Amino acid sequence: MPESPATGVPLRIAYTMSAFPVVTETFVLFEIIELQRLGVDVQIFPLRPRGAANPHPEALPLAERTHYASLRSRETLAAQAYWLRRRPRAYLGAWARAIRENVRSPAFLTRAAAAIPLGARFAREMEAAGIQHVHAHWATHPALAAWTVNRLTGIPYSITAHAHDIYVDRSMLDEKLREARFVVTISEFNRRLFGTWYGSWATDKTSVIRCGVDLTAFTPRTPRPRTADDMFTVSCIASLRQKKGQLHLLDAVAALRADGVPVRCVLVGDGDMRPAIERRIAELGLGDSVELLGHCSRERVSEVLQASDAMALPSVTADDGDMEGIPVALMEALATEVPVVASSLSGIPELVEDGVTGFLVPERDSQALAAALRRIHDDPEGAARLAAAGRVRVLDAYDLQRNTAALRDLIEASARAGRTR
Repeated sequence: MPESPATGVPLRIAYTMSAFPVVTETFVLFEIIELQRLGVDVQIFPLRPRGAANPHPEALPLAERTHYASLRSRETLAAQAYWLRRRPRAYLGAWARAIRENVRSPAFLTRAAAAIPLGARFAREMEAAGIQHVHAHWATHPALAAWTVNRLTGIPYSITAHAHDIYVDRSMLDEKLREARFVVTISEFNRRLFGTWYGSWATDKTSVIRCGVDLTAFTPRTPRPRTADDMFTVSCIASLRQKKGQLHLLDAVAALRADGVPVRCVLVGDGDMRPAIERRIAELGLGDSVELLGHCSRERVSEVLQASDAMALPSVTADDGDMEGIPVALMEALATEVPVVASSLSGIPELVEDGVTGFLVPERDSQALAAALRRIHDDPEGAARLAAAGRVRVLDAYDLQRNTAALRDLIEASARAGRTR
């Protein structure tokens, strides 16, 4: 069990994130659960005062560890006065730096006006709780809150950078990376980007720790004999957002059906693209072929994968520049030995190697997507070999327990090094 070098008691850390729990961020939830299994005391500090209305059941026991805070509460206001008295230069300097670094981004500047005072409140609460290290999931506003805690208390912090938090708006990103004790990202693709943007110092302090899959929850499916007339079931497990590309999957399903393939498509997830997806289903006459399940529990996702002949995730670069990191849903599918088709985009080829662990297609190419799915339909034995190789890839690089242990080791080393000031 990791222990504080000073007291011998279990290592106590804080996690900052935008909200908790979030149905689509199971990777954060299960990372926290695994850290706790490893003996780390994790306290949770979300920036929003509430999480999902219907969270995954595994999140419910973490409620007692979650420090919800309101921007307009008495406690938040009192924290500003506290730091103005105790460390006025550090407090006002944090505001000045955040304003200067975010002034060119109205959206980030507005959110900084919430992250700084909430960070000040967290700083006071973390000092009182004996927090030894702060870890921020997402390099945007959660990292700014962690940076604020560090400026006020010297408690070291680290960041896990994923996708939209570095692809869309990089206001103040270099500052947050420079002052972090260490940086984690989920792909070599992202680590190389840091070097391109900021130089060798950024790559040198960044470790690649991939999101992990609980391999006890996603086990190889039982092979199912299938004839040419059997329904070919394609699942897509992703939030209904532009960058996930479900509209292109619907076009591919329509093409398969026109080509005589008896196909069924199951969409798991929800989001702002749902109305557009429903319209496209109607336009293509796919009402009897596509099922929208909405958000599902991890157990239900596993059931969907067990019943799938293929999993497709036709990700695209969104209009604002947002794109995937490496979707956990692809890891879960391969862990279940479901053949996958994905877009050749960002870090995805690190998991899905074309013709080796699955099929890759160009983004926004519905015809190529349909052709790849047709290959899985026509050659189930060959597709099964790819899926089995995919599970080996997941076992090798995407195991939740092993990857979380690597993160724990970095955090423990940071705690042992002590505060930054």
